[in-house]
Amino acid sequence: MLTMDDVVREGHPSLREVANEVQIPPTEEEITLLKDMLQFLKNSQDEQVCAKYDLRPGVGLAAPQLGINKRMIAVHFEDGNGNLYSHGLINPKIVSHSVEKAYLTVGEGCLSVDRVVEGFVPRYARITIKATDLSGNELKLRLKDYAAIVLQHEIDHLNGVMFYDHINKENPFAIPENAKPIE
Repeated sequence: MLTMDDVVREGHPSLREVANEVQIPPTEEEITLLKDMLQFLKNSQDEQVCAKYDLRPGVGLAAPQLGINKRMIAVHFEDGNGNLYSHGLINPKIVSHSVEKAYLTVGEGCLSVDRVVEGFVPRYARITIKATDLSGNELKLRLKDYAAIVLQHEIDHLNGVMFYDHINKENPFAIPENAKPIE
């Protein structure tokens, strides 16, 4: 079982590297890792398991956050409309996005960042992603608002980008141009 001890923190080199593509079909080891990543997120959202193992709640996890240089992410969350997004994704790629931006009014956090970083993080309001799922199937996801933000945050990890790299350095709470707030 993955715990917070498995999650690398700021300063670890894997958080700033571009992760390698995963060969398709993925190995059993890679599938197991992705399933473990997804289970970690589910565990982190279960109050009893969270307390027992001292987990921080998370909605997404990328392999580089475990010090593993592979293009794999897991997400597990509900959006504001109660839609569940629970995916283990291999080689996810944003293939199209809106001009309109969006940002979380509460800012973003990260399991690899043990401090609060205040400021608005501009993201695309709508994205389309192509990836390979845990069963080896090609998958196309059209996402908007909160779901789009979560997936962009995780895909950034695959490219060595941290969420705070997007925050306006001079004015962290400047409303991003052409952006809508997401509560």
